Order: sequence, then structure tokens, then C-alpha cells
Amino acid sequence: MRSLPLSLTAGLITLSLTSALAAEEHWPAPVQALVDQGLEIHGEFAAPGGLSGYAASHRGREMAVYLTPDGDHAVVGTLLDAEGNDLSAAPLDEHVRRVQEAEVWKQLEESHWIQDGDPQAGRVIYTFTDPNCPYCARFHDQSRPWVEAGEVQLRHIMVGILKSDSPAKAAALLGAEDPAAALQAHQESDSGIAASAQSREIEEQVYANNQLFEGLGLMATPTTYYRNEAGRLDKVEGAPDEARLEAMMGSPRP
Repeated sequence: MRSLPLSLTAGLITLSLTSALAAEEHWPAPVQALVDQGLEIHGEFAAPGGLSGYAASHRGREMAVYLTPDGDHAVVGTLLDAEGNDLSAAPLDEHVRRVQEAEVWKQLEESHWIQDGDPQAGRVIYTFTDPNCPYCARFHDQSRPWVEAGEVQLRHIMVGILKSDSPAKAAALLGAEDPAAALQAHQESDSGIAASAQSREIEEQVYANNQLFEGLGLMATPTTYYRNEAGRLDKVEGAPDEARLEAMMGSPRP
């Protein structure tokens, strides 16, 4: 095979053709060997030099896989051209990052949240809120100009992670007759809502939110997700500064 004007970097892994059985799998045998080791293949893409490209991920880490022209070996790494341009970034963005962002947004939509603001607002923001989190209360206060102007709808995904009574308080807010009013009163009060027993359904909603929080690898409340000017998913941990706040809200302070 002719030498290619490309280099492969970042932890190259070469896998040989292992068995006739592997060749019968959906993917070419070396790629299937990686799948058997835990990689998830998200899509195929054209690559230069006779290579076949596969966009993959493993435990949330994205990576490109390249199958050699003979079909007998796979290389995991970053493909560069003679000028040092990263040829793996765009396929990974298309096949992995964008897909993962859409999946996360769907999970947020399907979680258990309290609507804060006009349901017809042009901008929707999801934020993980613990009833005992002072920074959540600060972010709630920071967001008021946009929410009260009808420009932004916050969706508070109620979690209980900071203190022993956080789950019960989160359940009390979700189970309130008017959750939005209860949350507003809670954030504006020195004492806040009291923990109280709720139905099993409401308690399971808090548990599901906690599982989502952990599944996304989050560490702090509030953690807020929004779509930036490019339409891509972005997140902010903690109460933002003024510049980041305006970016999240999508406009200057009303």
C-alpha cells in the first residue's frame, strides 16, 4: 500500500483479524473486536487514503476508529493531514456529539420539572435544583428579569442530593397544588418549604431525577442546560457571572 500523507496519533491501537466468526458480525472483524470490548459505534464516514472511518465512544469518551484498506486491522486515534489538520473532529461532532446532545435534551424534557415562567417563552432552560442549595436560590433570583419579561421559561428539575431532607423537600415542591408558586415562595423565604411525606409516585420522580443527575456525571447544583447561539447544547455549573448569565438567557438583561 502506498504511504499516505497522513499521521495517526493519540494512543494508536492495532487489532488483527481474530476469527472467521467475528467476520460474520455486522461490523468488519477488527471493528467488531472493539465493539466486543465495549465501544459503541455511532456511524460510519468516509476517510482519505483508502481508510474507512467509524465514529465511536466508550464510557462517554468519543473516539475515531479507522479500518485499513485490507479490512484486517483497525486503528483508534486522531487522523491528521500533512498540514496537521484534525480530520477526525468533524465526523465525531456529526455522529457522536450532536447525537449525544439530542439524547441529553430529550432526557431533560422527559424528567420531572417545575415550570417557572411563560410556557410560550421563546427560550427554554433546564436547571437541576436542590431545595437546600443556596446557589440555586441565587440563580433563581438572577433569572427573574428574563422570566418576568416572558422571554425565558426555566424548568427546574428537582433533585434531593445535598442534605438528608433534600429528597423530601424536593418531593413536597413537586407534589404541591401549585408547584410553581410553591417553588417561588420557597426560594424567596428564609425558612423555605418543610419536608413532608408525598405519594410514592412523587417520591419516585425525585429518585428518577437524582438518577438522571448522576447519569449525566454532574457534581453540583444548580447545573443548567441551554442551547447556545449556534444551537448546540451547553451547560453551566453553579450561579453564573453576568456575562455567562446573558449568554444563557440569550439576550441582555431586559
